[in-house]
Amino acid sequence: MKKKIFIGIAVLIVLFYIIGYFSFRSSPKIAVIPVNGVISDYLDVIGNIEKAQKDPSIKAVVIAVDSPGGAVGAAQEIYSAIEKLRKKKPVVVSMGNVAASGGYYISVPANVIYANPGTITGSIGVIIQHVSVAQILKKLGIKVENIKSGENKDILYPNHELTPQQKKLLEETILDVYNQFLEDIAKYRPVDIQTLKKYADGRIFTGRQAQKLKLVDKLGNIQDAVSEAKKLAGLEGKPALIIRLEKEETILKKLFESKLNISDVLTYPQFYYLMSF
Repeated sequence: MKKKIFIGIAVLIVLFYIIGYFSFRSSPKIAVIPVNGVISDYLDVIGNIEKAQKDPSIKAVVIAVDSPGGAVGAAQEIYSAIEKLRKKKPVVVSMGNVAASGGYYISVPANVIYANPGTITGSIGVIIQHVSVAQILKKLGIKVENIKSGENKDILYPNHELTPQQKKLLEETILDVYNQFLEDIAKYRPVDIQTLKKYADGRIFTGRQAQKLKLVDKLGNIQDAVSEAKKLAGLEGKPALIIRLEKEETILKKLFESKLNISDVLTYPQFYYLMSF
């Protein structure tokens, strides 16, 4: 008798699990995808965007941005992924503490951008650093030679100073990347490039200032962004599950891995959409 009861309970548990699983799978959802910290490793974010795009039960996506920016290539990868996503379903951005430079760049393709009144955003621009230790090496009597295939192969190596020609080359490259930034903003925001250039000089804005400049659409928090996503998906006033898509991390990794390691950002000679610290 006890065995039959045990089997019956086990069957009920399995049935409830199966019903719950399929109910969850079929229920309409709003996915929240966080983008936190310096933008460098973009594969996890893009993977979550692709999951949201392919899952028919996810009706809209909220990108929760809290980032001062990062590497140009990484920001452009996420920008392109969000562009593709918005062709399939509505995308709303919710800006947290900071969504500046590359953090603003990845926000641009969204259907609607929310910022808190005090969110720090803007910082539209490009930066690259060259640190020269040539004079220090000379004083120490240390000579480092770069064996290179061309005159500019070691242009950002720290053991020599930039020539005027090399500085000009870098300025031309930075200007091209900067213009790409402006073009990608103008593609989705109601502002032309010439107007944008008047204040796209690296300065930062509050969310309220950014709204007046048409860099963001509305003022509000993550809850407002989720409500907007439901509205755009035709789910206003209807039940919908709010799920969070993010990289799963082990406890050890959370304990020992720094979320914002500035040395990782500044070690390599790259172009950055990065707000000054």
